[in-house]
Parts: sequence; C-alpha cells; structure tokens
Amino acid sequence: MAIVVKLDDLLHAKRMTLTDLSDRIGITLANLSILKTGKAKAMRFSTLEAICTELECQPGDLLVFETER
Repeated sequence: MAIVVKLDDLLHAKRMTLTDLSDRIGITLANLSILKTGKAKAMRFSTLEAICTELECQPGDLLVFETER
C-alpha cells in the first residue's frame, strides 16, 4: 500500500513550477522536491493547507492511496 503525491500533476494543470510554488508558500524548494518525488515520510498539516490554498485544490487531489498488487 502506498500514498502517492500528485503534486507534479497539479502543478502542470496550473502551469506552475515547483520554484513558483516554493516562492508563493514559503516552503523550501528542497522540501517540496522531496514531497513531489514521493520520498517524504510525513507532511505537516500547515504545509498541506498552504499547498491546497495556493493550488486551489483539496487534500484528496494531492494525496492518493493506491494498493500494491
């Protein structure tokens, strides 16, 4: 089972770069990159809220649960 982060898809849909998002929400590019690549072990609710506010999305748009088969 895995939680998949769909940040790349959301950024593409908004025609925004990771650098743009980093500048707008005040989270380092390195931390967003870790999140985007799926290497993050956790995420603060404040980070989730900032991303969802800026990208005008819901947490379920960003995080998807997929079962491994």
